[in-house]
Amino acid sequence: MPIKIPNSLPARKTLESENIFVMTETRARTQDMRPLRIALLNLMPTKITTETQLSRLLGNTPLQVELTLVQVESHVSKNTPEEHMLSFYKPFSAIEHENFDGMVITGAPVEKLEFEEVEYWDELCHIMDWSKSHVHSVFHICWAAQAGLYHHFGIGKRFLDKKLFGVFPHRVIYRNPVLLRGFDDVFYVPHSRYTESDSEAMLREPRLKILSASDEAGIYASMTKNGRQIFITGHSEYDRDTLKDEYLRDKKAGLGTAIPRNYFPGDDVGKEPVMSWRSHANLLYSNWLNYFVYQTTPYNLSELSAQSESFPDDNS
Repeated sequence: MPIKIPNSLPARKTLESENIFVMTETRARTQDMRPLRIALLNLMPTKITTETQLSRLLGNTPLQVELTLVQVESHVSKNTPEEHMLSFYKPFSAIEHENFDGMVITGAPVEKLEFEEVEYWDELCHIMDWSKSHVHSVFHICWAAQAGLYHHFGIGKRFLDKKLFGVFPHRVIYRNPVLLRGFDDVFYVPHSRYTESDSEAMLREPRLKILSASDEAGIYASMTKNGRQIFITGHSEYDRDTLKDEYLRDKKAGLGTAIPRNYFPGDDVGKEPVMSWRSHANLLYSNWLNYFVYQTTPYNLSELSAQSESFPDDNS
């Protein structure tokens, strides 16, 4: 089944060239079925790239997905054409009265700031509180995962000794992780960040279930009861060349960033990067949409409500 997107969204051409089944709004209106309503709160400066990456993954399932692109109102995007924002994005206030089956909140290049110093922090907190009663399952990525853990559970972050940069092996540590169903014992995920959430505090939090971690990259996936809130610290959605582009950008800026780990063959930046995370990225988003959105969301979204997030009887 397809992902439903606006007729002229730039991502359409890219997705169709990759044989991702997309459906325009015009075509979707002729079908008598309710698609999954997914809101994408895109906090990344490169919005067109990010929306394409995530549309690719959300569209690679047997489910029909209706994607709504959302922007915060307390920050003006400087890296995306204004006409694109006006054509395809809705301010949060325009969808605040609506309900959604799922929501993805992206990362943002603000991790070196304290959370309260981020320009749109108050608005983001409002959106995260709103999501608890208006969204069935929220998928937080990278900085958004740190922000969600801090806002909902008071779990802080700390600076790493150096930038965590590259593609790292991870393992499944929870014995029955439906979100990671079908994953290999060891799987790879790209990371690009200077900070991490306090892992000790996460392990002490009874409302959180730790699903996966890496010896080098730390905790990767965690969630609350029934997957109403999911926190992913890496960037499974990245394209093959995303880390390469970031490395060249950092090098040009004189930041002294090391070559991304486990990425270029023989650490030779002149060679094409090895993409070792594509299959698990597709499976991650497919599992989320199937098990935590489609299988459990009410048909009538007005029946959504805040639910308990604890694991009272689970000692595994």
